[in-house]
Amino acid sequence: MQIEVNGIDSFVATGGKPFDASLPAAVFIHGAGFDHSAWALQTRWFAHHGYAVLAPDLPGHGRSGSAPLKTIAEMADWIAALLDAAGAQPAKLIGHSMGSLIALETAARHPAKVAALALIGTTATMTVGPDLLKAAEANDPAAFAMMTIWGLGPDAEIGGNLAPGLWMHGGSVRVLEANKPGVIFNDLSACNDYKDALAAAAKVTVPTTLILGERDMMTPTKNGKTLAAAIAGSRTMILKGAGHTMMVERPDEVLKALQG
Repeated sequence: MQIEVNGIDSFVATGGKPFDASLPAAVFIHGAGFDHSAWALQTRWFAHHGYAVLAPDLPGHGRSGSAPLKTIAEMADWIAALLDAAGAQPAKLIGHSMGSLIALETAARHPAKVAALALIGTTATMTVGPDLLKAAEANDPAAFAMMTIWGLGPDAEIGGNLAPGLWMHGGSVRVLEANKPGVIFNDLSACNDYKDALAAAAKVTVPTTLILGERDMMTPTKNGKTLAAAIAGSRTMILKGAGHTMMVERPDEVLKALQG
């Protein structure tokens, strides 16, 4: 559906069912350079099992208008505004990579709007290497290649897609190269500049699950555990052999973790 959020014409996928504000809400927040399509399986399952689903294309991404927001804090405030615009109940926020930082910051800044957190491929600090930042700033296709090679686990690079006929590596590159110039650099800079994860984690009071990939090269498992230790009562699930883009690589395992 199209919805105006803070004056921005925004596209929000609803999992194949109309959004019903009377139901518990689940918000799926994509990572740097991606869009709602990363959540194909999970959004449809939640929408057909009693949830009102919102999977936005963040401003400047996918089918949403405007320029991308500059900071994780601005993106968190936008998620809170999205919930207001949709008339949603306090929501379960499910974020991947950059989206996990947005979800975490939203819980810290707008606690009354958040019922639970699920943080996928996350870490206490999301430092981005200088070569990737430089390539992204130059809109060099090498940035797409680096993000894809480092983002997918080993199985994904040898034809391990669970959906017959689909190619994970090629699909990832196509989504990234569809971004407007500057969007990926904006997102990676926002992640690199965000230093408040541990402070935000200390403020979290809702049930929280961290889903980490054993072979994640973008957000190594040990760094995710550091963040988990800062969130009181959180639980951590590690997907054996998985890389960073788990909701695509291991859709069924991620869905099972989200259901728990």
